[in-house]
Amino acid sequence: MPDKKQTGTFCYPKGGWQIVHKKFVSQGPKFIIYFYFLLLFVFSLLQACVTTEDHDLLKRDINNLQKESLSVKNDLNTLKEKTSGVAKEDSFNVVRLSQAEIQSHLSNVSKDIQILSGRFDENKYFTETALKNSAAEIELIKSQIANLEGQIKDIKEKLSALESRTAQEETIQKQEKDIEEESQLQEDQAAKSLTANDKEARYTAAYNTFVGKKYKAARKMFEDFLKDFPKDELTDNAQFWIAETYYWEDDFENAILSYETLIKKFPKSPKTPGALLKQGLSFIEIGDKKTGQIILEQLIDRFPDSREAKLAEKNLEKNTENIRVNTEKKKK
Repeated sequence: MPDKKQTGTFCYPKGGWQIVHKKFVSQGPKFIIYFYFLLLFVFSLLQACVTTEDHDLLKRDINNLQKESLSVKNDLNTLKEKTSGVAKEDSFNVVRLSQAEIQSHLSNVSKDIQILSGRFDENKYFTETALKNSAAEIELIKSQIANLEGQIKDIKEKLSALESRTAQEETIQKQEKDIEEESQLQEDQAAKSLTANDKEARYTAAYNTFVGKKYKAARKMFEDFLKDFPKDELTDNAQFWIAETYYWEDDFENAILSYETLIKKFPKSPKTPGALLKQGLSFIEIGDKKTGQIILEQLIDRFPDSREAKLAEKNLEKNTENIRVNTEKKKK
């Protein structure tokens, strides 16, 4: 049990106020101030019952509390000043940092603007240059188009003139063809008017047509003659003149075949030497000189005294001379 002191009618445990004091001090500066006022109030109530010793002790404790309170206030003010300074410095640092960042950002933005401005100027230059070049190219294309239009116009005019001339030529050819067909029809009618027994008249009509250089019509008349008189004494002559119509039309291949028909069917005909001569010459005309020379040599061997044989010899001599001259040229 703690010691107790009797103070009139009111008693309190010894050292009890120290316990209360420690509890208030532990709560912070504000509670120390509250404790101080509370202590004054209690002191005023307890003046009548406390002893002189306790009274002195209490006054000493109150003085200590006042000192401690003053010390706490000073510490609190100092802390506030430090805190305020730190806060201001931190704020200044934040502002400085923010300004530095803003300045850096503005610098970067300025650089980007300069770069974009340079690119804009460059693109503007290239665009203007491209537009100028395009305008020049467009003018050149327009000029070329105008030139082409002029050329097309000239071509159309020439084509129109050519078509007109072609139409005229076709008209003339058609008229000539009509005249030829009409003449052929008249000749056919004249040939048909001859009786089948009048063979000499038909042969003479076909020959006169050949002499008139109407080779196609003459060939038709001679072919009809051969059909009607296949074994007549004039049949070999008709075959010869059929081959001649091809020869004079420069149709040397058919001429060679027609001459061959005469040579095989009528080997002793008076027309055979002429057929051999013309056949050899036809081979030479188509470029087969070797075969042509062989046929001409056969003509000379079979009919040495004929007029055709002499012509064949002259032709062979001429070809031999040409061969000799070409050979000497090659040697040189």
